[in-house]
Amino acid sequence: MNQTAARRYSTGAMLFHWAIAIAVIVNWRIAEAAEQAEMPAKAEIFANHKALGILILVLTLGRLAWRWTHPVPPLPNDLAKWEAVLARTVHIIFYVLLIGLPLGGWLANSMTGRDIDFFGLFTIPPLPVGANKDLGGSIFDMHALGGTIFLYLIGLHILGALKHTFFDKNGGIFRMLPFGKVPE
Repeated sequence: MNQTAARRYSTGAMLFHWAIAIAVIVNWRIAEAAEQAEMPAKAEIFANHKALGILILVLTLGRLAWRWTHPVPPLPNDLAKWEAVLARTVHIIFYVLLIGLPLGGWLANSMTGRDIDFFGLFTIPPLPVGANKDLGGSIFDMHALGGTIFLYLIGLHILGALKHTFFDKNGGIFRMLPFGKVPE
């Protein structure tokens, strides 16, 4: 393996990264559309948000399994210590949110007596928890707050990738793409 390949993420990691990134952005837009809709269209739109959330959960678990079995390239050597700490912290929070938000949504749905229709292919039953509409509503509120925090972190992540690509010129976004210059 050459030095550039060793500093670039694996093809599998890239596929998981971009599939999850696209799914998260689409799911955010679906949730925004649902908030603006009236019933019964609102419920139909949210059904897609829930199904895509479950798909994001599955992709994230696959991404973690991939990460545990495939080496991650080291961070660029020219990062300041605070940048390396921030990068690692944001990635950990991403994984927490990518798992926690779908599970929280599923839990809240379960507590409010709803199952999840997975794009008409099959139904995901409620989790075996008791009905508690008030707690379910509170969990939905935390889910929405977590989603907002996630959006800000995504913005920070994108800004960091652009900074490292165009200002630091240390590979930045090209580490997660199969093309572009990744310095040794």
